[in-house]
Amino acid sequence: MNAMIFAAGLGTRLRPLTDNKPKALVELAGKTLLERAIRNMIDLNVDRIVINVHHHANLIEEFLEQNHNFGADIRISDERNCLLDTGGGLKKAAGLFIPNAPILIYNVDILASLDLKDLITDHQKTGALVSMVMRLRKSSRYLYFNQEHQLTGWKNCKTGEIKQARVDMEKSTPLAFSGIHLISPELLPLIQEEGKFSIIDLYLRLAAKEKILSFIDESEIWMDLGKPEQLAEAEKFILQKK
Repeated sequence: MNAMIFAAGLGTRLRPLTDNKPKALVELAGKTLLERAIRNMIDLNVDRIVINVHHHANLIEEFLEQNHNFGADIRISDERNCLLDTGGGLKKAAGLFIPNAPILIYNVDILASLDLKDLITDHQKTGALVSMVMRLRKSSRYLYFNQEHQLTGWKNCKTGEIKQARVDMEKSTPLAFSGIHLISPELLPLIQEEGKFSIIDLYLRLAAKEKILSFIDESEIWMDLGKPEQLAEAEKFILQKK
């Protein structure tokens, strides 16, 4: 199995912590966000990890070298010249993955207690092209899924913008995305988009014909670590658990 850690973002919401370092190297309870994500993948026995880089890319490369890649097979997808967003980032990295193997995509700036083995088992059982980890929580943007767990649309609650993928979107359930998704290798040749684009837009386009399914995460913890106050809250939670 492959994994891809999205770590190329500018980390603007985490400033001033990211003025001189990428958000992937911001620390949470004594460990960088990147190390935490990598160790999650190692615990899952992932065969290869691809990490995309952009903001302070050299610092991430130095960090990995200093830690001997944590003993893992890690490849760098270099987006120094142009930040490609999630969809463009996946497309650029396509040649770095072990062929014909699933790809677990994981945002570097989240804290989650989900047992990823459950996600893998469900993905294999359903035969989904994409399994998206979703939660019942408040969000400014929602993805909609019908009773068969199929993606039907997207809505930005702040702007009112709607993107409909299937006719039954109005009867579907709004769920919040967790930044974790498992894709089958058959998805890669279906990517027609070029340059910088969102992976969500790719999923919405494919959802009309392909199985883009939800996996409901009811585990204890999921936190967005994109802001300093969220990072502080997560650190408090971790220290209380010790």
